[in-house]
Amino acid sequence: MTPFDEFEDDTTDTVFRDVILLTLVGFVAMVIMLLPHIQKKKEETEDHKAPGNVIVEMHWPSDMLVDVDLWVRAPKSTPVGFWNQGNDIFNLLRDDLGIEGDATNENYEISYSRGIRPGEYIVNVHMYGLVPKGLVVPVTVVVSVRKKYDTAQQILKTNVKLRERNQEETAYRFRLTAEGDLVEGSVSTLRRPLITSFRARRNKHFKEN
Repeated sequence: MTPFDEFEDDTTDTVFRDVILLTLVGFVAMVIMLLPHIQKKKEETEDHKAPGNVIVEMHWPSDMLVDVDLWVRAPKSTPVGFWNQGNDIFNLLRDDLGIEGDATNENYEISYSRGIRPGEYIVNVHMYGLVPKGLVVPVTVVVSVRKKYDTAQQILKTNVKLRERNQEETAYRFRLTAEGDLVEGSVSTLRRPLITSFRARRNKHFKEN
C-alpha cells in the first residue's frame, strides 16, 4: 500500500464520520424544534377528551352512614339524579350510597355535562335515606366549568345542611352564557324541587304509554 492509498483511506473515513455526525445533529435539531408542537397537540387532545364542561360535585362526611343524592337540571332539560342518570346534556357519573357497597371510604357524587347550554342551571341535594335523630349532615357542593381546551375552573362552592329523610334543598340556581361565563347577579338559592318535577314527568309518561 502506498502512502497515497493510506491518505485516501483516512480521508474517506473522516468524510464518512462527518456525514454521519451531521445527519445525527440535523435529526436531533428537527426533534427539538417539533417537540413543543407535538406536546401542545397532545395536551389539547387529552383535555378535549376529558369528560365534562359543567361539573357538579357533592361531598359529605365519610363517617356518616347516610345516603345523599345529587340532582342537577340543565336549561331546557330533565333533572338528572339516581332515578335518571343521564340525558342529552348531563350524566350522573357516580351514585354513592354512603358506605354501603362502596369500594372507597369517600362519600362523593359527581355529574358532568357535554357542552355548555346557555341558561339556568339548578343544583339540588336530597336526603334519600333515614337520618338518625339529632344528626345534621353537612354537604359540600362545588360547581366548575371547563371551557374549550382550558382546565376546569371552580365558579361556585357552598355548604348545605340536611336533617331528615326526603329533605331536598337547592344548593344553587345560576345562569351561564354559551361561552361558559357565569351571568352576573344570576346566582341564588331560591328553592326549586327537582325530584317532584321528575316524578310528575315520569308518571305522565307511564300513563300515556
